[in-house]
Amino acid sequence: MSSSSNGSAKAYWAANKRVLALCLSLWAIFGFVLSIFFAEPLNQFEFFGFKLGFWFAQQGAIYVFVVLIFYYAKRMNYLDRHHDVHED
Repeated sequence: MSSSSNGSAKAYWAANKRVLALCLSLWAIFGFVLSIFFAEPLNQFEFFGFKLGFWFAQQGAIYVFVVLIFYYAKRMNYLDRHHDVHED
């Protein structure tokens, strides 16, 4: 492995780790922090007729997870092409 391809692999992996850190952070915020830890304070507010803490725990977190899946797939496809490691 040449030094330039080794540097490119390190840049690819660093970009991959940044995307993972962002997705996992958002997952933790919506899955645990808003849905569990701050559920009671958020229940003071209503969203579509439901208490906000309850809504995050039952539906909001799921919507965020689905959006994160599509974002991750799109971003990784971009990174694969940018670093020339794509399959097609």
